[in-house]
Amino acid sequence: MSYNKIEQFDEKTLESLSSHYKNILTDLGEDTTREGLEKTPHRVAKANLFLTQGYKMDAVEIINSAKFTESYSEMVIVKDIELFSMCEHHMLPFFGKAHIAYIPNGYITGLSKLARVVDCFARRLQVQERMTHQILDAVKEALDPLGVAVVIEARHMCMMMRGIQKQNSSTTTSAFSGQFENNTTRSEFLRLISASLH
Repeated sequence: MSYNKIEQFDEKTLESLSSHYKNILTDLGEDTTREGLEKTPHRVAKANLFLTQGYKMDAVEIINSAKFTESYSEMVIVKDIELFSMCEHHMLPFFGKAHIAYIPNGYITGLSKLARVVDCFARRLQVQERMTHQILDAVKEALDPLGVAVVIEARHMCMMMRGIQKQNSSTTTSAFSGQFENNTTRSEFLRLISASLH
C-alpha cells in the first residue's frame, strides 16, 4: 500500500468482517435488522480496516521517500504529533501525542514523514511501549542518525471506560538511542518538549 493513500479495502475481507460483526451484535442481544443497525456491521468492518491499515505500511520506506543529504547536525524535533491507536488487549482506543527528535548524521527527512511513521505504527493493534520502540527503530534504520528520542503520552480507554475506570490517568513512555543516552542531550530534549507534556 502507498503510505500516503487511504487503503482500498478488499471486498472479500470487508464482507467477511461484516458477517462476523453482525454475529457479534446478535450475540450481544441486538436486532441487526432494525434501521439503526442494518449497516453497522459494514461500517464497523470498514472502520477497523482503516484503523489497522498500518500493517500494510513500511515506516522505513516512508522516511526514505523524502531523505535528503544535509550537513545540519543539531537536534531536530517534531512534537505534538497526534496519534490514535487500538489497544491489542481489549481493542479499545488509546490516543495522545508523540514527540520525536533525532540528530542528523548526514541525512534528514521531510518533517511530515515522522508524523506518517507515527501513523504507520499507531494504525495497528498496539501496546504503547512497543510502538515507542518501533518508531525509534524505524528512524534509526532509515537515517542512521547520531541519536533518536521518542516520547509518547497517551490516555487509554481500557483504563477509563472499564476495569479500573480512572478517567484522568495517562501513560508516558520513552526510548532513547545514541547521543540521547547522554544525560545532557536527553535533558535538553525533555526541556524542549516539557511544555507539551502533562
